[in-house]
Amino acid sequence: MEIELSFDTSGINWDIIASTLKNVGMAHYPPELHKRAFEASHTTVFAWHNGQLIGFGRAISDGVYQAAVYDVAVSPEHQGRGVGSAIIKTIQTRLSHCNLILYASPGKEGFYTTLDFRKMKTGMAHFKNRDAMAAKGFTE
Repeated sequence: MEIELSFDTSGINWDIIASTLKNVGMAHYPPELHKRAFEASHTTVFAWHNGQLIGFGRAISDGVYQAAVYDVAVSPEHQGRGVGSAIIKTIQTRLSHCNLILYASPGKEGFYTTLDFRKMKTGMAHFKNRDAMAAKGFTE
């Protein structure tokens, strides 16, 4: 499948971002909050097929040696076609000088291991909704 990547947040339909995150079972917020988060990010990647936004991801970073990847999602009908890999590889390339960390949705860790990510033994989290995150399998 042929995809095009873009890196600018202008012209993005934030309703699609919010609905895609919801459809794939990830944390989602009102569209205007996603807009603010993506615009404040160091690196953004948007994947398009035939002019349709089908995937995206972002990373926050100090731009020197640390970065965290967030909100990587691909519309369900386009999953399994290399879109997510293209998004992650682009983030890895643009932040090749940085350590990268990310949350993997429970059950999706295998996807990230194919892209050279490894499970952390010392990761810690302080979530605002700790019970919900534990129920979803993110924490003990």
